[in-house]
Amino acid sequence: MEGKPGSKAIGTQTEAVAARYLQSRGVSILERNVYNRGGEIDLIGQDGDTLVFFEVRFRGLNSLVGAAESITPSKQRKLIRAASFYLHRNGLSSAPCRIDVVAIAPGEVSKYRIQWIKNAIQA
Repeated sequence: MEGKPGSKAIGTQTEAVAARYLQSRGVSILERNVYNRGGEIDLIGQDGDTLVFFEVRFRGLNSLVGAAESITPSKQRKLIRAASFYLHRNGLSSAPCRIDVVAIAPGEVSKYRIQWIKNAIQA
C-alpha cells in the first residue's frame, strides 16, 4: 500500500481499528508507530505478562493476496530486527515476547473482518 494515494490515512485508520479490537480482548496498547534503526513496529502491547509486537495489515476486496500472506520473508526479518532492537534499547532482553499479525479486510456482515494471528512470526 505504500506510495498509493491515501495509504497513510488508511494505515492510520487500520491501526486504530486493530488497537480497539486488541483492547477489547484484554491487550493494553503501550505504543504506536515505533520507529528505530531496526525498522517500524505498528503497535506494541501487553497481553497478560507477554510483550507483543503487532504488525497490522489491511487488504481491500480486490486484493489477490490476503493481509497475512502479504508479509514477505524480507518484512519478517525487518520485524524481528525492529523487535530485537526495541528489546535491547529498553533493557527487556529477557522479557517474554512474541510477534503477532492483525489482518484486516472489508467485512461482509460487519465493517471489518479481523484475524489475530498470535506468534505469527518467529525469530
